[in-house]
Amino acid sequence: MSDLLDDKPDAFVQKLDSLPTEPGVYKFLDDEASVLYVGKAKNLRTRVRTYFQQSRQRDGRIEVMVQKAVDVDIIVTDTEAEALILENNQIKELQPRYNVNLRDDKTYPYICIKNERFPRVFKTRQVKQDGSEYFGPYADVSKMNAMMDAIRSVFQLRTCSLDLSEEKIDAGKYDVCLQHHIDNCKGPCEGLQTEADYMKTIDQVKKLLNGQTQELIDLLKDEMQAQSDRHNFEEAARLRDQIQALKDYSQQQKVVSQDFADRDVFALHVDRDEDIACGVLFQVREGKMIGERHKYLRRIEGRADEELMLSLAENYYTDANFYPEEVLLSHDPNNHPAQDTHALEELLRQEQGHKVPIKVPQRGDKASLVRMAKSNAKLKVGEWKTQQMKRERDRIPESVKALGEALNLDEVPRRIDGIDVSHHGGKETVASCVVFTDATPRKSDYRTYKIRSTEEGTPDDYQAMREVVRRRYRRMIEEDGPWPDLVVIDGGKGQLSSAVETLKAVGAFDRVPVIGLAKRLEEVYRPGDSDPVFVAKDSPALQLLQKVRDEAHRFAVTYQRKRRKKQTLQSELLDIHGIGPKTAQTLLGHFGSVAKVKEAEQGELADVVGPAKAEKVTSYYAEADDAVVAEAE
Repeated sequence: MSDLLDDKPDAFVQKLDSLPTEPGVYKFLDDEASVLYVGKAKNLRTRVRTYFQQSRQRDGRIEVMVQKAVDVDIIVTDTEAEALILENNQIKELQPRYNVNLRDDKTYPYICIKNERFPRVFKTRQVKQDGSEYFGPYADVSKMNAMMDAIRSVFQLRTCSLDLSEEKIDAGKYDVCLQHHIDNCKGPCEGLQTEADYMKTIDQVKKLLNGQTQELIDLLKDEMQAQSDRHNFEEAARLRDQIQALKDYSQQQKVVSQDFADRDVFALHVDRDEDIACGVLFQVREGKMIGERHKYLRRIEGRADEELMLSLAENYYTDANFYPEEVLLSHDPNNHPAQDTHALEELLRQEQGHKVPIKVPQRGDKASLVRMAKSNAKLKVGEWKTQQMKRERDRIPESVKALGEALNLDEVPRRIDGIDVSHHGGKETVASCVVFTDATPRKSDYRTYKIRSTEEGTPDDYQAMREVVRRRYRRMIEEDGPWPDLVVIDGGKGQLSSAVETLKAVGAFDRVPVIGLAKRLEEVYRPGDSDPVFVAKDSPALQLLQKVRDEAHRFAVTYQRKRRKKQTLQSELLDIHGIGPKTAQTLLGHFGSVAKVKEAEQGELADVVGPAKAEKVTSYYAEADDAVVAEAE
């Protein structure tokens, strides 16, 4: 493999060697068992092991993920298509940090066909997992309203919310309403329409929602002719009116291809400077554009355009309720060395019943269609940037603005690092760094540090501060951020001077402003100033600084107490001759407590630390028990 595995746990390395070769989904975990990344594979063993091959080129995001990964979980599936669906569901549920974030369309409305007897068809913004069918989302509400108007003018459907169970209808619980009298509903509530006839109408509604307008018109024409042949002229006339309403609706749709095919057109525009991409989908049915939808993709750093394109298409089809005859893409995922469309092709084949071509057209009408979709994607990114600028201006909390003014900062301190040191008489020295964004704790970015450079038993806050500042901001330079707008040191001139000295040493002093907040008089110090900055005691700026400082102190003290408690638990095991700190830690990590180590059989202990050390542990506790018995006698 590579040097990447040298620092990984033995159990992790062994797991990599024993992975199955079947298709499935894999999840990389960090040392806190949090999911870092979710992926799919045709061959789990080959795919997962490639992350640790020296020859593999990895972008910065994946490189950091691989460094953090200490475990992997897998789920084996029967096919690549199943792995694709499961991967998308896992990403949506877990929101892993190192996966592309596809912004959801939850704010957009859908058309729902309710899962009930005699289903209603209505607009909604809430998607419920109750078996109902949802069509959308509709980015353009006017198009959705036009669709609903077409459905109401063409089909006779109920709009009431009555429980139309067979028992209640047979018992005559309901009377027909106005909608029946004005010929908008056939009256299933009184048994005037059978369930089979109503569901036939629902099937026609689905065809319309899926854009199969001409197919539906042809079907209704056949039915109209059949009714006319049976001299049922009233029903034939009603069908004639339905056909005309469908033709009127169809004429509102733009013809974009003359072959009248069903196809989906995906296009992508990426803005690397803003770390944002937008994918646009044109839904073409029977040659006519029936809908457009888009998704914003975040956390795209290091992700190739081809990879983003594949994520967009896969995400869409794992939730789709209609599958076209052809798919057009603006970028070819097969050009990426680590991506291909095999799983997507298999999924489309399963749903459509035959192979669905996936193409990247270079010329002709199809290429023009893709270019039009790309232009729309570029426009959407521009709109997003404009909205972001407006939100950033509007959403800065007053306390953040006040702090920027009070400290005369060049940039508003929207992201703040707070650093504190904690120890117990110079023992178990630790440090913490908390992060606030827009005056709110961002706990996912909190970090703790075990200080290694101080002498055990000798308090040295200044050296501890140097170490934590060096470790945090040296790594920040290596990873290029995320940089804070302000660093708050818990302490006065001494702690601040130590932090400034280290920031200069690592080359970060010019990258970020730093201040110290002394506890006794709540005085704010800046580098090079002998006198504190005056900040009013009732100012929201000082209150924000106190909030950051207090949170850093709480987090450091909590971590320090946790380590001290752990050290206390280890102390009894360290009394055993031949058992050192590492072995004690291994025993506690496996059995969970000293009491359970004491109760364990020698064979169980041997499986964890080997037979020699297992004998020392059991002998120690056996002698201790004998001493207790002798003392009792």
